[in-house]
Amino acid sequence: MSNIKNNQYTAGLKTDIQYLKGIGPKRAAYLKKIGVETIEDLLFLVPRRYLDRTEIKSIGEIKVDTEATVFVKVLAAGVKKTKNKGDVVRIIVTDQTGILEAIWFNRPDLKNKFHINQQIILSGRISYYTRKQMVNPFYEIIEENSQNHPYLYTGSIIPIYPLTEGFTNWGIRRPIQNAVDNYLNYLTETLPLSVLNKYAFPDIKTAIKNLHFPQTLADTQKAKQRLVYEEFFYLELILALRRLANTQQKKICPLVEKGTLTKKFLAQLPFTLTPGQQKVLVEIKNDMAQELSMNRLLQGDVGSGKTVIAIYAMLIAIENGFQAALMAPTEILAEQHFLVWHKKLRDIGVTSCLLTGSTKAREKKKLLADIEDNTINVVFGTHALIEENIKFYKLGLAIIDEQHRFGVMQRAKLLNKGINPDFLVMTATPIPRTLQMTLYGDLDISILSEKPPGRKKVITKLVNEKNREKVYNFIDQKIQEGRQVYIVCPLIEESEKLDLKAAIKTYEEIKGIFPQYKVGLIHGRLKSAERITTMEAFRQHQIDILVTTTVIEVGVDIVNATVMVIEHPERFGLAQLHQLRGRIGRGSEVAYCLLIVSENRLSTAIERLKYFEKNDDGFNLAEKDLELRGPGQLLGTRQHGLPDLKFANLHDDKNLLFKARDDAFELIRYDPTLTKPEHREIRETFMRKFKNRMYLLRVG
Repeated sequence: MSNIKNNQYTAGLKTDIQYLKGIGPKRAAYLKKIGVETIEDLLFLVPRRYLDRTEIKSIGEIKVDTEATVFVKVLAAGVKKTKNKGDVVRIIVTDQTGILEAIWFNRPDLKNKFHINQQIILSGRISYYTRKQMVNPFYEIIEENSQNHPYLYTGSIIPIYPLTEGFTNWGIRRPIQNAVDNYLNYLTETLPLSVLNKYAFPDIKTAIKNLHFPQTLADTQKAKQRLVYEEFFYLELILALRRLANTQQKKICPLVEKGTLTKKFLAQLPFTLTPGQQKVLVEIKNDMAQELSMNRLLQGDVGSGKTVIAIYAMLIAIENGFQAALMAPTEILAEQHFLVWHKKLRDIGVTSCLLTGSTKAREKKKLLADIEDNTINVVFGTHALIEENIKFYKLGLAIIDEQHRFGVMQRAKLLNKGINPDFLVMTATPIPRTLQMTLYGDLDISILSEKPPGRKKVITKLVNEKNREKVYNFIDQKIQEGRQVYIVCPLIEESEKLDLKAAIKTYEEIKGIFPQYKVGLIHGRLKSAERITTMEAFRQHQIDILVTTTVIEVGVDIVNATVMVIEHPERFGLAQLHQLRGRIGRGSEVAYCLLIVSENRLSTAIERLKYFEKNDDGFNLAEKDLELRGPGQLLGTRQHGLPDLKFANLHDDKNLLFKARDDAFELIRYDPTLTKPEHREIRETFMRKFKNRMYLLRVG
């Protein structure tokens, strides 16, 4: 019976969208641009908003400085050329109660869009200039033959879909009606009856129908809540199953701290650990002392001292006769870890090495032999650590730094270098709670929120491009005081399409502006040896100004560098700006982060940059970044292998996330294999959704 149902599902809902009545190959090509490739995709195409015809107002009653929606007829349409603002599309409309003008700037696609007697819906803010006016309003054109299909257009609630050029909102209503009429019955319920009753959710068929042809706005809200909850529910099922798998991974033996190395390490440090670091260390030591493998995420704000914790955990593994590996996403970060720690480790009798894609063949051959026979205890490296020819003598602890930059399978390959080794994930990007629960819900989480004592707050300022000379004078003053400077550019070379300061061009300019100082350049395309030499020269204060790309975003710790100038900060998200700012202010001196913005770019980024200027708490900035840019850009959710969120918004729908998480984890506690009869539909839906991603259940 189950196979018959699945075959029907595949044959019906998985039908190519071009074969639906009213679509065809040409329209199908438009729909595929927005991810609609099958009839199922069309049924689950969520409107971006709804127009309530009961709230449509007449031109005569709308007031200036208010938002309004009007149903009108076009009286005149034309295009006016201007010197500064390009072509301006203007239409005059009426609804018998008055006249309204609508204007669009920089919209050449609208030049031939409107004609006399056309019926349209306009939605926007009302202004006044000789007459009532809407500037750049939302518009929808009503097809002339819509009167022949009154069922589609006479409802009071009209869905507005996220469509591409070439497809109108009214043009998709009829195909959606065909899909609902002919394919809705192929849908099977995917949530248990207990959940539907618990939250008063509609069943799946009712939800889809109400999504497209609602009677009230309340219908649409309940339908969307149900779809959002379901999306979160199945995502959290993955995490619940992964956590279950984690609790069943036994390592070779518990790794209990002996103190032979860790005490020497602590005595060697020029500072004492903060209470936050000590608390996190207790959590990690307790995990490592268990028979089951540790699976822990260590997150902390910039400069909170995560790497010291990682080295300490490595020493516990080595005290027990095991090896440890730390994998970083970039060569420069792996190099920095090695340069900072290999001498300190050597001083307490621990051997370490650096292994990256730039390691020369002869040296690499020797390192591989030393790793395999335990001559080397600690390996710092990049993706090179997961190559097939690398064999550890006995890997006891695998650490991944800036883990959101790695794919799921890359992490799995590192873990497979040992027999269920302890696993520690580190990130310097503070993670909002909602992202923790959707990306790391299978891991135990430790948070370092405090910074070491004595560190001063970084003073952050937005600087207009026309005040660049003042910035250079400030740089000169600080270098004369004995300080060093970073100048960060978003690109390596000049781009014709993007008018951005490039690192190479800036390097030449800065050398000319400051001939009396030593200027260095570092970027990702430099050879490893050149990068190491330049960074070490900067560390030793043989370089005064370092022009760089974002390769120094994480891991670089040079106390004497107290000034950072960031070119084109509007190109970066808040999280990345915060990471860059974290490279300075790492000592007891006051540090300065200066963001240079040109007038014509400031308007689009002003809210974000002013928020950054006034806030230095990484967790607050991460929440704001999530709100403004979404989870994909904040952490690269695709790197986790988890499905993209189609319906849910992590910022707006957090309450539904918390409910779905509790329900999913409770379900797995009650029925770990999803084999009870009442969970058959859930199991089938889960397998159907994730059949190509079952590897997600095998890695942390």
